[in-house]
Amino acid sequence: MEPTMMTMAAGLALSGRTVFASTFAVFAAGQAYNQVRQSICYNRANVKIVATHGGLTVGGDGGTHQMVEDIGLMRGLPRMTVVVPADAPTTRSATRVLHAMRGPAYLRLPRENLPTVTDGEFRLGRAAELAPGSDLTIVAVGVMVARALEVARRLRESGISVRVLDLASVKPYDEKAILRAARETGAILALEEHSVLTGVGALVASVTAEQYPVPVRRIGVADLFGESGDPWALLDHYGLSVDRIRDEAWELLKLRGKVQ
Repeated sequence: MEPTMMTMAAGLALSGRTVFASTFAVFAAGQAYNQVRQSICYNRANVKIVATHGGLTVGGDGGTHQMVEDIGLMRGLPRMTVVVPADAPTTRSATRVLHAMRGPAYLRLPRENLPTVTDGEFRLGRAAELAPGSDLTIVAVGVMVARALEVARRLRESGISVRVLDLASVKPYDEKAILRAARETGAILALEEHSVLTGVGALVASVTAEQYPVPVRRIGVADLFGESGDPWALLDHYGLSVDRIRDEAWELLKLRGKVQ
């Protein structure tokens, strides 16, 4: 079904329409990958793929449906724009931006409702600074943005100043914001509900390694498939808990001599 849907979407787009095609992320990026690559991206077709149920928060559907490789697959495609919003206001804004632009786009959404953590302004190619800081930067996307802000709040209680960047625009990404964070805070912690091998953490690490090397730690899903369970319990089970993030942040701060 999904491969056919993507092919039809490409055909409609090539006849002059702006097309939105929606399905689960595992089908959009997995089952229909060849059609997305060949029919949509290769032809610069004006198709916006709305990939719902991305990541571990699919919950009870289990590892077959918990797509934790899609960001890497999509950002590797030429001509593809990739957006991973943190909440409903950003999703609304991003949808309007993607509708107005020409060309392929991939909008990744979770299954669960998320708290509002942004002002809702989305700018393609720009990161949103949700909290200022000078001791450490946390870069996050999607469901992990709320957890990044909670960790920043807890660390502030210990006198630590943490910058939080929402990298909703994964491709194109805000290289200047990443490098500025590296220069001004000296260490970066990257959070994602996605494989650490090919996602936002890998992106941040490659940018800093090439241009301004600083300590970078990646928190996401290891080289593993998911499993059935409560969505939020699964995040904790796979090491994406607030406590684990705080511990990793503390280790980075110790490495920099900011704490004992």
